[in-house]
Amino acid sequence: MTDSKYFTTTKKGEIFELKAELNSDKKEKKKEAVKKVIASMTVGKDVSALFPDVVNCMQTDNLELKKLVYLYLMNYAKSQPDMAIMAVNTFVKDCEDPNPLIRALAVRTMGCIRVDKITEYLCEPLRKCLKDEDPYVRKTAAVCVAKLHDINAQLVEDQGFLDTLKDLISDSNPMVVANAVAALSEIAESHPSSNLLDLNPQSINKLLTALNECTEWGQIFILDCLANYTPKDDREAQSICERVTPRLSHANSAVVLSAVKVLMKFMEMLSKDLDYYGTLLKKLAPPLVTLLSAEPELQYVALRNINLIVQKRPEVLKHEMKVFFVKYNDPIYVKLEKLDIMIRLASQANITQVLAELKEYATEVDVDFVRKAVRAIGRCAIKVEQSAERCVSTLLDLIQTKVNYVVQEAIVVIKDIFRKYPNKYESVIATLCENLDSLDEPEARAAMIWIVGEYAERIDNADELLESFLEGFHDESTQVQLQLLTAIVKLFLKKPTETQELVQQVLSLATQDSDNPDLRDRGYIYWRLLSTDPVAAKEVVLAEKPLISEETDLIEPTLLDELICYIGTLASVYHKPPSAFVEGGRGVVHKSLPPRTASSESTESPETAPAGAPPGEQLDAVPTQGDLLGDLLNLDLGPPVSGPPLAASAVQMGAVDLLGGGLDSLIGAPSFVAPPAAAVPANLGAPMGSGLSDLFDLTSGVGTLSGSYVAPKAVWLPAMKAKGLEISGTFTRQAGTISMDLQLTNKALQVMTDFAIQFNRNSFGLAPAAPLQVHAPLSPTQTVEISLPLSTAGSVMKTEPLNSLQVAVKNNIDVFYFSTLYPLHILFVEDGKMDRQMFLATWKDIPNENEAQFQIRDCPLNAEAVSSRLQSSNIFTVARRNVEGQDMLYQSLKLTNGIWVLAELRIQPGNPSFTVRRPLPPKAPGPLPSCPHACPGWGRPWWGGVGWGIHPGVKKHQDSDLRKLQLSPIKCLR
Repeated sequence: MTDSKYFTTTKKGEIFELKAELNSDKKEKKKEAVKKVIASMTVGKDVSALFPDVVNCMQTDNLELKKLVYLYLMNYAKSQPDMAIMAVNTFVKDCEDPNPLIRALAVRTMGCIRVDKITEYLCEPLRKCLKDEDPYVRKTAAVCVAKLHDINAQLVEDQGFLDTLKDLISDSNPMVVANAVAALSEIAESHPSSNLLDLNPQSINKLLTALNECTEWGQIFILDCLANYTPKDDREAQSICERVTPRLSHANSAVVLSAVKVLMKFMEMLSKDLDYYGTLLKKLAPPLVTLLSAEPELQYVALRNINLIVQKRPEVLKHEMKVFFVKYNDPIYVKLEKLDIMIRLASQANITQVLAELKEYATEVDVDFVRKAVRAIGRCAIKVEQSAERCVSTLLDLIQTKVNYVVQEAIVVIKDIFRKYPNKYESVIATLCENLDSLDEPEARAAMIWIVGEYAERIDNADELLESFLEGFHDESTQVQLQLLTAIVKLFLKKPTETQELVQQVLSLATQDSDNPDLRDRGYIYWRLLSTDPVAAKEVVLAEKPLISEETDLIEPTLLDELICYIGTLASVYHKPPSAFVEGGRGVVHKSLPPRTASSESTESPETAPAGAPPGEQLDAVPTQGDLLGDLLNLDLGPPVSGPPLAASAVQMGAVDLLGGGLDSLIGAPSFVAPPAAAVPANLGAPMGSGLSDLFDLTSGVGTLSGSYVAPKAVWLPAMKAKGLEISGTFTRQAGTISMDLQLTNKALQVMTDFAIQFNRNSFGLAPAAPLQVHAPLSPTQTVEISLPLSTAGSVMKTEPLNSLQVAVKNNIDVFYFSTLYPLHILFVEDGKMDRQMFLATWKDIPNENEAQFQIRDCPLNAEAVSSRLQSSNIFTVARRNVEGQDMLYQSLKLTNGIWVLAELRIQPGNPSFTVRRPLPPKAPGPLPSCPHACPGWGRPWWGGVGWGIHPGVKKHQDSDLRKLQLSPIKCLR
């Protein structure tokens, strides 16, 4: 009869009977009683009252009975700690038993009894078992050290068990090595600061030797340990890869994924030029393909890991597209994952078969899968330009099926194709408009409205189409309402004479009848733009839109690198770092790929990260125009395009008084006095020390004769205003490179990650030249120093004061804004020394009334020291002469936007005060003549961003399409 009989009893008074049987003299009866006790305990009955009687049964030679008693002890020792001590002597005695199975059983049980009173008695038996002659006992004792460390870490360290555990890595038995590695890894994860696994080439060699002989789970422990090691060079990385590669053919999928993790990490250090690199890529594909023949649950785990691998190295599986084709009996979660990977692997070489497959999927019965398949066709068009026409044709065929949800998904993706390829496929708009009545999903309706508004000039009845949407305006979702508002304003700007009533109606609905703040704010902005400046409205609403990215759902590169280090774990399935789903700090270790060697190339494929992407795209949600609250319109139209083309505009600013309020503060004013700290507005942070006195090192800066002046760091964003994030910083210019030197301090109680930065438009086009790289999460109380390179190719807009900079910083908590002043000498370029003849001619051409003088006091330097000090900040002495005992220095400097500044510096030896004379900038043009039609702002000079010029009102009178604009509050703009 089987042991199931012990679970079927329903007798009353059972405890009393069991107690009698446990104290029986007959061994068999005693054994039967213990089995009944374990059965009762298993089904949830409380048999803790029998604790003393069960403990008495420990004194036996019967191994089966001893195992049962130990099982009972592990379960009830915590609730009966005082009585558990009764068993200690038996444990100690069993640890010296001749039978290694009993020795191992005793030390394992003692490790599982989590009672503080017992741990001190465990130390001596554990020490003996760690040096036992039998490897089975040693491997059991190794795991016991980790359990004991979890109960009392200090005791383990005091007893020297950690050193003994490290010694076991050199053990002759591979299973002992594997368990020692597993124990040390677990302890290291709970105490990341302790350097327990101090791996070196010798210990790595021992681990690799043990790898071939231990069990499959032992191999996983060793491979995970290898993945935490950083080889000293590419030769060592290649050697380790060669010895790990055979694990790819293992039958256990966990071993395969652990081996893939090691290889993916160490490939980062290998040069792509090596023959071995190509061989390794070929070897990685077959085991990953084999994983897809397992049961669906394992397939899903494998596919989630493959998704990461394909994003990092698409070349690994570029020839294996067919294995990701969907099977009819695949569960939906496997189908969707395969579909995602197919798009990532799509290229010009395989796009034909991919499209044929996707078109087939679009006729399936599973609605969710069909929707994803249609979207996938659109993603193919955006990713592979050569296939765009074929994709559009496929989508049109699907629209002809008249299946409602297929039509709606097709319209959504065609909108994206229009954004990617403007003025190329607009001929299909007529077909789309035929299906207007069948659209009932918000996203599809919004997409169709966008198409009608964007191409209103090509659609004869665009006003009728949009008016049909307007009839049920308040019943539409917010997404549709916002899109409808923008589309009708676009239509009005393109056909003003025909749509005045329509635009008035939608603005009224959005601003007066709506309680949605987003819709109302956008409506007011449009209304005011159209009322006061239709030309500006055209420039804003009909601005050229940036092309959409070909891969919008790629994992951020830093996170991807971290997830590659977690292949084969839950993090690789969630596509989130462990810190995102593991509570508390225990067991969370932030990992990253090893640095690339000089010989290796960037592994980033053009398919995974488009080259030249502006850093601003990393922070789409942060406002970049207007005031610090952001420009609501900008959120609709996408981030502004910034890049080298704007540099041309910046150069044209030579005629503008860029010196006003900006450079004056650098080289003083007619009555120059160094401003006190309180003179700077609170919201601008501490003064940056932008006066010429700072260049002479009269303040607390760190300027030296050998380098440009650097102001001391000031607090730009206090922690109390940024939810615990404090930002201090300064600006530097070294070797022609402008940098923002930041100090980030986490004064909150949570970890900060996912940092990004963006600048608002400013007078000199300062913008980040690279993303803000904070390589490790910022823990509470931690401070990190970062040098952010800057460029002057960003968007230009005059600011007051001229050298003010508005900054947005984003992290996982929120987006924070602050303003600061940058010292203008960081904009002085290295080729700012003007030719002497040109200097003389230019100086003579400047009228006397355009000159200003001021003094710099308390500067003890002589002429040579002054010239040298200023030259280190790119203020060059063109000529020097002595007149009546005074040293005259004639100096020039050039700003990054091409503006030259000339100055004369008079130095009287022995006098600590200097006199500076410089030309004033040209005056701005006078007011324009008054407008007979009273156009707003007509009589004021106008700052157009590239120079003084004619007010936009002049252009209004030449724009016949807008002559009859009649929107309150301005009624006559003719």
